[in-house]
Amino acid sequence: MDDHKGLHVHRVTKRFGSGDTEVVAVREVSLEVEPGEVVLIMGPSGSGKTTLLLMLGGLLKPTEGTITLNDVELSGLSESKLPDVRLHHFGFIFQDFNLLSALNVRDNVSLAAELTGVGRKTARQKAESLLTELGLGRRLRFPPEKLSGGEKQRVAIARALVNDPGLILADEPTANLDSSHGHDTMRLLREIAKGRGRSVVIVSHDARIKDIADRVLWLEDGQFKDVVEMATDPVCGMAVEREKVFSAQWAERTFFFCSRGCSWEFQLSPERFVGLEGHAAEAVWPAVEPQEHSVRTEGDNNAE
Repeated sequence: MDDHKGLHVHRVTKRFGSGDTEVVAVREVSLEVEPGEVVLIMGPSGSGKTTLLLMLGGLLKPTEGTITLNDVELSGLSESKLPDVRLHHFGFIFQDFNLLSALNVRDNVSLAAELTGVGRKTARQKAESLLTELGLGRRLRFPPEKLSGGEKQRVAIARALVNDPGLILADEPTANLDSSHGHDTMRLLREIAKGRGRSVVIVSHDARIKDIADRVLWLEDGQFKDVVEMATDPVCGMAVEREKVFSAQWAERTFFFCSRGCSWEFQLSPERFVGLEGHAAEAVWPAVEPQEHSVRTEGDNNAE
């Protein structure tokens, strides 16, 4: 990762109180998130997830450690400078949407752009473009109360993206959505963030959205206890956990599959699928016939 791009968190600790009443909510957490990467942080209630998210967003100062976003050290900024930094560098997506009932859909989004000094006409054009991209082009002048939960969350995503922030932070973004709408909305966020090269950190209890993340981190007692690396099945496009699925090697690269059927289909003609898998598409493949490459499949014992 570029030393100056993305999110860098180094040994961050947050304490509340002192002496016998001291509580350590987050303990020496380190984290790096690359531009375009989606990281999901999960954990039980009281594990420190919300405290960590507040620190990442410049809403709470760490007791120790540093937080840097695109070469701006947030943890060292004065309180007077933080509001402007949050407005330009962060996009926030909340559990309860936090839309203004007095404004229509377009103006809920354009207002965030106007607060940065952008003119009203330009702000509205940016808002309309984003909302249309998110499938809300016919809802621009609707009041929030006439939207479904999924539509409200997409308005919140547009508002988070309108100032082109380096980091998008989402706090339990699917809590008020059913499983289908929640998953679809988060997949849409992933597609847009990756297309724009924006880092995303999601805090959630919802295990149903694990597949939209590049990494899943488990936070417990204020510390990361486990890391789950995700990969995309090049055959069906499903996101899968690397440690629990079938894998195959071709042209000195490893691919991961949701099922034996997908791994078999890949073995029959690997070159059909390399352009469908994000990382493979970036690779430089040898200019030789595919049958000259051996394909080896693993995982029969640990995949169901």
